[in-house]
Amino acid sequence: MKYAPRKVYIRESGGYVELSYTEFCRCRESDQTYMDKLFIPIQGCLLEVVREQYTDFYRDKERWRYLQKLDTKNRLLSLDGFTDSEGNPLDFITDEAVDIAETVVNAVMVDRLKAALPLLSDSEQELIQAIFFDGLSEREVGARLGITQSVVNKRKARILIKLRKIIEN
Repeated sequence: MKYAPRKVYIRESGGYVELSYTEFCRCRESDQTYMDKLFIPIQGCLLEVVREQYTDFYRDKERWRYLQKLDTKNRLLSLDGFTDSEGNPLDFITDEAVDIAETVVNAVMVDRLKAALPLLSDSEQELIQAIFFDGLSEREVGARLGITQSVVNKRKARILIKLRKIIEN
């Protein structure tokens, strides 16, 4: 046994009697009938059960171990593996339908954005470059600049409003 249980519950007279583990060990040494009793571990305690409950418990436990072994063998991934560094779910399903009009509009907007970037200050250009072109998260940009993620977010929002005004004119 890996650990000594806190308590042991023995079935007697249609109910359970609570014993400390040391009391249980003493009783088991003096009374041979304790050797035939079946127990399952529950929350750090041992609970006496009938054979059917004992069999079901250990069958389920063995099934769980088998499934864990299969997961490891087949290199199954948990859903946690499908999130980015900030815990946001990743989108693995790509849209097969290509909208030509949307592609053209995006290309025009990128050209306008590139033309508008030199109109920003150096610090604004650095922030936009890091987030949109280098692919850094707001948290990573904040760490690089020595500011919090929320400050980066507010600055980014202000810069995007400024860029939108420049592009629309």
